Amino acid sequence: MTNLVISPNRISREVDSFFNDFFNFPILKTDGQADFIPRVDISEDDDKVVMEIEVPGMKKDDFKIVVENNVLTISGERVSKKETKNKNYVRSEMSSGYFCRSFTLPDSVDKEKIDAEYKDGILELKMTKREEAKPKAIEVKVS
Repeated sequence: MTNLVISPNRISREVDSFFNDFFNFPILKTDGQADFIPRVDISEDDDKVVMEIEVPGMKKDDFKIVVENNVLTISGERVSKKETKNKNYVRSEMSSGYFCRSFTLPDSVDKEKIDAEYKDGILELKMTKREEAKPKAIEVKVS
C-alpha cells in the first residue's frame, strides 16, 4: 500500500478554484515564479466588491496593484527579517519572497473607482460598482 501525499498548496488551489467558479469571480493563474500565495477573501454587496488579501509583515510600498484589460493584478515582495545564524529551527512556516495574484474583474466594477488600504496585515481593495450595475428598487403605486 502506498501513501498518498497531497500538498497543502494543491488543496488550497482546488478550494480557490471551487469558490471562484461558484461565485463567478474568476481567478487567473498565480504567477509560477511566486514564492508564496497570500490568501484572499472576496465579498460583494449592492454597491461594491471588497477583496481582502492576507499579507502580514509588509508595508504599503511593498505592493504593486495594476488594472489592465479588465484584469486586477496584485504583486509584492515580503522580505524575511529572520536571523538564521546559530538557530536550529524546529519548524519554520513564515513565508517570504515574491507573490503575484491576478483576478478577472466582474463587468459590474468601475475600474476607475478602486481604492486600496493596508492595515494590520490585510490589504483591502474596495471596488465600487458602476451605477447601471447596482440594483434598482421600483416603487409599486396603488391605484
